[in-house]
Amino acid sequence: MIQFFAPDIESTGILPPEDSLHCARVLRHREGDLITVIDGRGHRFGCRIVSADPRATAVDIESTETIPNHWGCKITLAVAPTKNIDRMEWMVEKAVEIGVDRIVPVLCSHSERKVLKTDRLRKIAVSAMKQSLKTTLPEIADLTPLPLFLKEPHPGMKFMGYCDKNYPLLSLAREYRAGEDVTLLIGPEGDFSPQEVGMAVDAGFIPVTFGASRLRTETAAVTAIDTIHVLLQLG
Repeated sequence: MIQFFAPDIESTGILPPEDSLHCARVLRHREGDLITVIDGRGHRFGCRIVSADPRATAVDIESTETIPNHWGCKITLAVAPTKNIDRMEWMVEKAVEIGVDRIVPVLCSHSERKVLKTDRLRKIAVSAMKQSLKTTLPEIADLTPLPLFLKEPHPGMKFMGYCDKNYPLLSLAREYRAGEDVTLLIGPEGDFSPQEVGMAVDAGFIPVTFGASRLRTETAAVTAIDTIHVLLQLG
């Protein structure tokens, strides 16, 4: 199934330029063809093309489905952007494919990347949503200083990927209670500073490991998301 993304499809009946071009020119759809459109808010539409214009393809909506996220709880991933932007983009793509509700890039004391263009990450999230046949687009927040993020309300369980001799060695797989909302906090390549660890613990974040191996930032983020999904499937 190929999904087109049009957040305003119900009000406009028009695909955005990029999706119009893909629909009419690349895939060569014509008037009368049936296509599938999602709005990023949990709705999937069966649409019939009335004008196959590569700049603004017009459709009539013939059916509507409401499809909630299959994991049934809210998953937030807060992660310090990697120095290599390709790794960050890969992480966003895989997190969205697996399933996440919100991704928050956080700025830490040891962050090697202190500027981030989130428009590119949002485009990657759209592509991953379409490819993985989801209907809800995760929120991609702007780069947020860690202290400000920690002051936000975070309902449910809160975990921080971090371990040293000052904290007990806990496992995310053992600590997470399946079905609860969860926030996962992943630090930069240089790790959290001791002060940041203290702030996170004071904010209720539990330091955990994701296994015996030392993982890169982007690998830790994807591993954490996948661990939550496995535990949700086991119930």
